[in-house]
Amino acid sequence: MSMSNESSEGITTSQEHQEFLRLVRREKVQVRLTQFIILFIALALWEILANARIIDPFITSQPSRVLKTILQLYREGVLFQHIGVTCLETIIGFVLGTFLGTAIAIILWWSEFLSKVSEPYLVVLNSLPKIALGPVFIVWIGAGPVAIIVMTLAISLIVTIMEVLNGFLAIDQEKIKLVHTFGGSKYQVLTKVLLPASLPTLINALKINVGLSWVGVIVGEFLVSKSGLGYLIVYGGQVFKLDLVMTSVIILGVAAALMYQAIVYLEKWLVKHKA
Repeated sequence: MSMSNESSEGITTSQEHQEFLRLVRREKVQVRLTQFIILFIALALWEILANARIIDPFITSQPSRVLKTILQLYREGVLFQHIGVTCLETIIGFVLGTFLGTAIAIILWWSEFLSKVSEPYLVVLNSLPKIALGPVFIVWIGAGPVAIIVMTLAISLIVTIMEVLNGFLAIDQEKIKLVHTFGGSKYQVLTKVLLPASLPTLINALKINVGLSWVGVIVGEFLVSKSGLGYLIVYGGQVFKLDLVMTSVIILGVAAALMYQAIVYLEKWLVKHKA
């Protein structure tokens, strides 16, 4: 009798779980559908208002003109060249900023003395307008991709250090004391407690770095580049080809969204394998 009750409870629980999963999937579909509908309505309104001359298509462009500009760049054979240059610089800056920022945060956590010494400098560096340092980097390093990557690091590195370090310091001290009680070393605290518990902080730092890396690269390309999406924006503004400007901005938005989505998938993969 008890076995049949346990069996029926298991079936009920399984059915409830399946119903819950269906609701979760349905909600995801609804969210995605709503997002696409909003995007479609925004693009349609943009096109309609431009055709009706309610907004000036010369200044704001419009989806049909953006599409024509993309096709023109493709026919000229420069579309993927400019996209590739900007994406490569962004990925290099993103990876370097993330790894260097995390490594420095680990060093500062490891040495409380260094952490206290560097704290005011980190605050000052974080408050500096890094964009204003762009010309200085160009003079020091020279015009080229290296200066753009350094510009990206200047914008993202300090934020990453502070974000990750604050995440480390927020870890429950009781867990760390427990490891020390059983004779664990500081390295074991780092690898067994700190880094696993800081996974959400590290993922959040990656998400923040996506936006900061794009900002750094575009600012660098504004100043020094001869190719890339930032270069197209500056060139389009100088010769009043605002269709080219809007096209570059939209391509940037799509590329940044794809990069952010890649981080979201990485987060899901890490959470799944951690579980």
